[in-house]
Amino acid sequence: MEGVAAVRHRTVEANGISMHVAETGDAEGITGRPAVVFLHGFPELWYSWRHQMEHLAARGYRCVAPDLRGYGGTAAPPEVSAYSAFHVVGDVVALLDALGLDKVFVVGHDWGALIAWYLCLFRPDRVTALVNTSVAFMRHVMIRAGPDAVKTTDYFNRTYGPTYYICRFQEPGVAENQFSPANARYLMRQILCNRLTSESAGGKKPDAAADDSSLPPWLTEADVEYFASEFERTGFTGGINYYRNMDRNWELAAPWADAKITVPTKFIVGDGDLTYHYPGIQDYIHKGGFKADVPLLEDVVVIPGAGHFIQQEKADEVSKHIHDFIAKF
Repeated sequence: MEGVAAVRHRTVEANGISMHVAETGDAEGITGRPAVVFLHGFPELWYSWRHQMEHLAARGYRCVAPDLRGYGGTAAPPEVSAYSAFHVVGDVVALLDALGLDKVFVVGHDWGALIAWYLCLFRPDRVTALVNTSVAFMRHVMIRAGPDAVKTTDYFNRTYGPTYYICRFQEPGVAENQFSPANARYLMRQILCNRLTSESAGGKKPDAAADDSSLPPWLTEADVEYFASEFERTGFTGGINYYRNMDRNWELAAPWADAKITVPTKFIVGDGDLTYHYPGIQDYIHKGGFKADVPLLEDVVVIPGAGHFIQQEKADEVSKHIHDFIAKF
């Protein structure tokens, strides 16, 4: 990425931890536009948003992309319980306060999308508009709602079985054996190239094509090196601990059992993303259920040929979709 040199890095104290933050664009607030805050997923970093940060900075926006707690240059508390949605949303709100940002545009992907949904539930007053990618709002997974509610990990175990990655991640030590920092380079290459298909998510060995040394055109050796060098240093436990809080989040969010997402929203997903093939999800997204939960949902974009890492795989297209939406406000 040619614009990497234009990225500013700093450490911000927020919510009791030190957060590494990458920024591009309008640092002085000259344009008067709300800043754009990007929230990454697993196993990723601020760097996953490099293309969108360059694109929006060139159009006058201030872009802010933290490493979330447990990742990269941000602190990684040792307690599993320190990675609940309340903690991570608290980090985001405290970061906005530390940067003097009252309301912002939020863009999320994967776990960052889940955190963005929770942010919009808990503190909609801090969000001007939301662009979420990959993970739709799924009340039954995120919130204990109703007498027949099924615990999040029980749902995934019943649906996909005990080898599904979310199920495998629950027991401390098990996932760490698979996600060893010493293997970070190999793991990041496989995860990004295999694009989190249903087979890879279930723990099955990738096919020969995924083992090939060639990279897809949207990914460079320098990109793999950036991710790998950070995870070699930090390990993966911080990110894995988010999954270990899914049941806790489900319980904690019970007061919002019937709440709706009340900020203007655009949703983008790849037609090859595992998350677009959860049982019943396409009917939910396209036949009214999603709109009922997110009344200000303005657009759903399904990008052909895109897998899970959509903001990297289809960088220009996703960047333009984000800009077209937030430019309305």
